Amino acid sequence: MGKQTNIRLDDAVKAAAEDRAKRRGLSLQGYVADLIEADVNQSRAAFMAGAASFLTAYTDVFDAEVGEDRYPGLQDAPAATSKDAA
Repeated sequence: MGKQTNIRLDDAVKAAAEDRAKRRGLSLQGYVADLIEADVNQSRAAFMAGAASFLTAYTDVFDAEVGEDRYPGLQDAPAATSKDAA
């Protein structure tokens, strides 16, 4: 179960939001929750893509600094598949 959050909207924004919610078959609460969730997920995805890009770009630098066996005992990365090699 989610937590309750209160927001303040001016009358025109609230009316427009209620209209959009109704057209989507949602309550105002459901509409606002969907908007926030979509924004959070989009931000999370953008961050993860940026982090992956950074790590890819600097893998050689990290390997040179800490070496490949920095954490012995951790499982090796999965082997590349033939699809990855293409």
